[in-house]
Amino acid sequence: MNIVMTNGEETRKIQFTGKSTYIISLPKQWVTDLGLKQGDQVTVGRKGISSLQITPYHIRRKDESEIATLEIEPKEETSSVVRKLVSLYFFRFKTINIKPKTGRITPSQRIGIRDAVKKILMGSEITADSSDGITIQVLINLVELSVDGAFKRMMLLAKSMQDDALLAIKEGNEELAKEVINSDDDVDRFAFYITRQLVIAIENEYMLKEMGFDNARDCLGYRVIIKNIERVGDHAVNISKDVLDYKTPITGKMFDKIQEMSIFAISVIDDACLALFKKDYEHAENAIKKSSRIIKYEKNIVESLKTNNDELEAFRIRRIVENVKRIAEYASDIGEIVLNMNIEKVLKKPMT
Repeated sequence: MNIVMTNGEETRKIQFTGKSTYIISLPKQWVTDLGLKQGDQVTVGRKGISSLQITPYHIRRKDESEIATLEIEPKEETSSVVRKLVSLYFFRFKTINIKPKTGRITPSQRIGIRDAVKKILMGSEITADSSDGITIQVLINLVELSVDGAFKRMMLLAKSMQDDALLAIKEGNEELAKEVINSDDDVDRFAFYITRQLVIAIENEYMLKEMGFDNARDCLGYRVIIKNIERVGDHAVNISKDVLDYKTPITGKMFDKIQEMSIFAISVIDDACLALFKKDYEHAENAIKKSSRIIKYEKNIVESLKTNNDELEAFRIRRIVENVKRIAEYASDIGEIVLNMNIEKVLKKPMT
């Protein structure tokens, strides 16, 4: 017996047939409207945790929501085109067509689009490229690279950048400094990819669980954490630029103090991220407390500078120290987010 609801939905009973099959009947009006008959095939797809989508097989087609077409003006700045492209990538389009509204895509626009695909949009490639239009396909999926996997690789890369930046300072190595700066593109690619996957998770309850998130709120916290790791790479870039600006190494006991401070800052990042992976409230709290000790390292270096008569070197050291200190502060920020994500675990359960 069917019960017609006021919103047009129908309630139907699940029936059991054979030894292991559950069946329900389809609404007659729906079958009639679509011209279906006995023997026709339909596809059944899961939508979230609690819903199914049924589509007639013969009219099944690629979901238009997965395809985006961006029309650009010949005079539009390349940076504007790239920003729009990145936005479409975030909003989980799998095919992005870029076409000129009039005339052709300019050479500078084409170069900017190619660079964005190569340096920013992880898992994407250009499948058609001409002055009349460019088609970009996003090919990567969760099976190939999970959010956790991408985050761990991003974190390792940012930490390696910091280590190399300090080595470049010690050696006055301009080539190594340039490598660090170039590596920032890879960190950004991971950040963009993870952000895209988080958008998918927020919109799809099934994918949310598949990615290991308890709720959509956790995705928002994860996004802020990703931004903090991205900034670790940015500070490594700032330190590397010192080498290119001054072309003189910083060595001796002063460098040793800076390196010691950097090792500590990175260790706090490790602790905060471990708390994230373990979903451990107490571990996150310990990371926050530990991060405050970075001030002692800073004061030690600043105190040592009082006997340094080289004003230029003292200025450089203060600037490097500030960048290192910010890394530890980002670890504290990550810890705070982990606390918020796991606060339920420390709440007392009500008496029953």
